[in-house]
Order: sequence, then C-alpha cells, then structure tokens
Amino acid sequence: MLDWLVPMDGPEIIARAQSLARHSDSPQHYTRTYLTPAHQAAARQIEGWMREAGMAVRTDAVGNVIGRYEGAAPGARALMIGSHFDSVRNGGKYDGNLGILLGIGCVDALHRRKERLPVAIEVAAFADEEGARFQTSFLSSRALVHGFDAKLAERRDAQGVTLGDAMRAVGLDPARAGEARLKPDRLAGYMEVHIEQGPVLLKEGHALGVVTVIAAGARHAMKVIGEAGHAGTVPMAMRHDALAAAAEMVLAIERRACAPGLVGTVGLLEVKDGTGNVIPGEVRFTVDIRSGDGDLLAAAQREVFADLDEIAARRGVKLEGNRTHDVRAVPCPAAMQDQVAAAIERVTGARPARRLPSGAGHDAMVMADITEVGMMFVRCGAGGVSHNPAETVSAEDAVLALAALEDFARHFAPPARPR
Repeated sequence: MLDWLVPMDGPEIIARAQSLARHSDSPQHYTRTYLTPAHQAAARQIEGWMREAGMAVRTDAVGNVIGRYEGAAPGARALMIGSHFDSVRNGGKYDGNLGILLGIGCVDALHRRKERLPVAIEVAAFADEEGARFQTSFLSSRALVHGFDAKLAERRDAQGVTLGDAMRAVGLDPARAGEARLKPDRLAGYMEVHIEQGPVLLKEGHALGVVTVIAAGARHAMKVIGEAGHAGTVPMAMRHDALAAAAEMVLAIERRACAPGLVGTVGLLEVKDGTGNVIPGEVRFTVDIRSGDGDLLAAAQREVFADLDEIAARRGVKLEGNRTHDVRAVPCPAAMQDQVAAAIERVTGARPARRLPSGAGHDAMVMADITEVGMMFVRCGAGGVSHNPAETVSAEDAVLALAALEDFARHFAPPARPR
C-alpha cells in the first residue's frame, strides 16, 4: 500500500547497506575508520547515490559528504537528515549507514515526483562519529557545529599516522578544516534515523520509535600501576597485583552501574607486557558510564571513583586516569518528538507511537547545540544486537522507516528555537 509513497523499496535499502559494507578496512570483518581507503571508497559510493537522487553534492573540509535538494524557494533553510558512515571495529552494517540511505531514499522519492518542499533537504553523511581510528568521537559533526580543533591533527592512530597526515593523504587540508563549520541560521532542524541498538522495540513489537532523550555519557582511560614479580616466589600477601586490583575495580563499576537509570561498561582491559609467569605490574582499562539523567551520572561517577580509589589504597597500587569523552544528556524537544510520532502513526497506524530514550550517543547530540533535533529509531533484529556483525534490520522495517521519514519531511514545521 506504500508503493505510491516510496519508490525505493525495502530490499533495495538492504542491498545498498550490504554493498556499502563491502568497503571495509579488514578482509575478515566489517570495519571502516576515518580516512582509510575503504572509508573513501564508501564516501564515493554515497556521493554517487546522492547525485542519482537529484542532489547537488559537496565534500566538506573534514570529509563529510553532504547532498542538497533545494526547496520550493532557492536558498531555503534546510532540514538536515544525517548519520555516520564510519564504524566500530568488527561492527554491524546498519549502524549509521541505514540513516544515510534512508535520507537518500527520502530525497529520491521527492525527486521522482518533482516535488519541492518549503525547506531544502540536506543529507549529511558524517565521516567520523565513532572515532575508532584516532579516538575522536563526533569529530565530523563537531566540526560542523563548533569548528575543527587544530590540536586533533596531532592525534596518532595505532600505526603512528597522525590525523593531519591522514587528512592530507586524501586531499584534505587540516589548516582549512575549520571551513566545515555551518551557519546555524541556514538550518531549519536536524533529523536522524538510526537503528535502536537495543531490544526494546523488538520485544514490544514496534517497528519504529521516537527518541525522547540521548543519554549523557562519560568515558575514562584508567591505569593501575602495581609491582611486577615472579609468579612463583612472591607470597600472595606481599603482592601488589595490578590485574587483581583492576578486576576488583571492574566488578565495582558493574555493581554501581546496576542501579536504575545507569549503565556501565569496561570494554578494554590490557596487561602491559603480560606473561603467564609474571605478576602483572601495569594494567590499563576503560570506563564507560551513561545515564539519561546528568545528575545521576555525575553522582555515579563520584561513587565509582571513590570505590576505585579505596581498592587501589587497600591493594597498595597506584591508580591514574583521565576523562576521554564527556557529553551531556540531550533531550529531543517536545515539538520534534511530536512531529516524529505523528509521522510514525500515519504510516504504521500505531497509536500512540512508542517513545523511548537512547542509551547510545549520536551526532544529534552535537547538532542540538545549533538547531532543534529529532530522532527516529528502527527496530533491530537478532535480539537487538548492535556494534556486532549479527546486527540486522528487516526490509519491511526499512521501508516503513523510509515512508515515515518522507512523511515527516513533507509535514515538517520548523519549531521555534528557545531564545
């Protein structure tokens, strides 16, 4: 019943996602990081699809690929529809990519009908959201909103390549990266469609959902310094085992994060110069704590690090750390939520549309600094798994998401931004 509304069908969206995922840094799994050959090949494919859909396309000073479909009046403010095309290591092919493909599909539908809206549509394919290569989360959307931080050009990847050199290798000039910054008055709003990356919609039987708030999150890089020693000669009571201390710290983090409204993860744990017959002398690990409530997150961090300090003192080890990532909770304005919900309800018949928070971070968090943002979630298959090769989206859900996105764009009324 949606054929008249959506020229691009669900199988085509899935096929494009699979085609895009072939551009990978690894032959064994899907990984695509900022400015690698695979990343640049994906950018070119996205650019080609944008042009086919009737957009004028530009690549900005940090490598974002942005297509523009003019509104009824030339030079109209733009509704930006965006997501990212980089990935985590060994990730899933729909994370980020799906939102870009749906944005292109929305414009394609309008272009086929020769329909222009009161606002222009800009589809933004963000080049670096995950930050996996240079530890630069949200680099590309931050460049649009706040400009490029020149100090980032000295960041090095695992092979020792600086971000600046990586930019120059693909024809980007770090000295001109600040030119990516947008003029906020040219935007009418920002919309992001993304897989849920969780099981809520799947378990409740909803294809689509409305995001209410994007959770605050903080990440820390920690180091435990103990005392290395022979595994057979140092009595247990005399040891300062960095790994045993870190293990207790991991469990303390998990215990605190089990409180309602919180999640906490240690995703990386490394023993420096680890050997089977040596007591670990130094261990590094990461801490990721998130909540939709900024005050709750701040309190949890205070309590977690008090616990870690106590463990370090009791075990006779030294604990060092620094915060590598810190974002506030970003609520989606009620006016944007209501417009997303209305589009979902018109297309799916689900009343009321399911509203839910996002525990994952998205470029919408950054875009919220300069414009009103809305987000739509698409149901994940495979138990809601994401950031994983098992990540799936059905063709039926993809076409519903595309129909809802087009409906949203056609009915979009730019909300008044608070002064």
